Amino acid sequence: MSASPGARAPDILVGSDYADDAAVVRFAPGAAADERALVLTTDVIAPLVDDAETFGAIAATNAASDVYAMGGRPLFALNLAFFPDDQLPLEVLRAILRGGARACERMGIAVVGGHTVRDGDVKFGLSVTGEVAVNRIWSNRSARPGQALVLTKALGTGIIGTAIKQEAAGAAEAEAAIASMTTPNGPATEVAHRHRVTACTDVTGFGLLGHLRNIVRGSGVDAVIDLGALPLLPGALAHAAAGRIPGGSKANLAFLEPMLVHAAENDPLLVTLATDAQTSGGLLLCVDPADADALITDLRDLGLPAARVGALRERASAEPRIELRQAR
Repeated sequence: MSASPGARAPDILVGSDYADDAAVVRFAPGAAADERALVLTTDVIAPLVDDAETFGAIAATNAASDVYAMGGRPLFALNLAFFPDDQLPLEVLRAILRGGARACERMGIAVVGGHTVRDGDVKFGLSVTGEVAVNRIWSNRSARPGQALVLTKALGTGIIGTAIKQEAAGAAEAEAAIASMTTPNGPATEVAHRHRVTACTDVTGFGLLGHLRNIVRGSGVDAVIDLGALPLLPGALAHAAAGRIPGGSKANLAFLEPMLVHAAENDPLLVTLATDAQTSGGLLLCVDPADADALITDLRDLGLPAARVGALRERASAEPRIELRQAR
């Protein structure tokens, strides 16, 4: 949805033009570079797992991630719940809200209210308000050619989620995916601010390549991705080979195909993982290559499977391109 123009347009520091993860607006007109700005976002998802409290925690962690992706810190949240009270007991809704509250407490977010809608399908998420210093904003417009691309979490939550729904995922595979989806991106954001990160996006519904597309469009660059370097959740590759690929992931690949440049040796299953629709995925960080190794070390010290997955380069043509390679 596009931002509506108006008298306060100069106070919109980051809007929707390049599909940034959240909006950033000034507290007051003419705020100085070191002053705080508001980060505003909303996200709602459908259940990926059967346990209601776990679903609530995943949904809340996913929603707050948009604030971290802008370099900010989430502060307050409103619950957004869609629930069929004529089909399910209210205890299920209470469990979802408990899970969301538990995740918000972990992230230091105060839940200050919300809204519930009677709906035929269960959905839950948050409207989140955060803050960021004006001179520390990350956006899809602030990447530069030559930067390294560092991914903080493993890919495959969409595929593992499909396997869970089909009762084909092993217990360890499901536990690893849930642990990843309930891990907040806040600590990774703090680490990234200590290095020369200038742009960031969180990897969610559009998949790694879909969110990277927003960066290359916004920053006027091209990108190259090393498919062999992608960190993957346990079982993700095997379930993809078995055809347990969500419709959203297939749609992502079809949409992105015109801008992708493939190498003959690429594994199509890894391309599928690179476009897999994620929930509460990691951060894709754009960082000076001289800082990439130190950044990865610090992220791994947090227990994250961080990896250098590619690089940005000068735009070679009028239209952006993402080249996919697979190191031998």
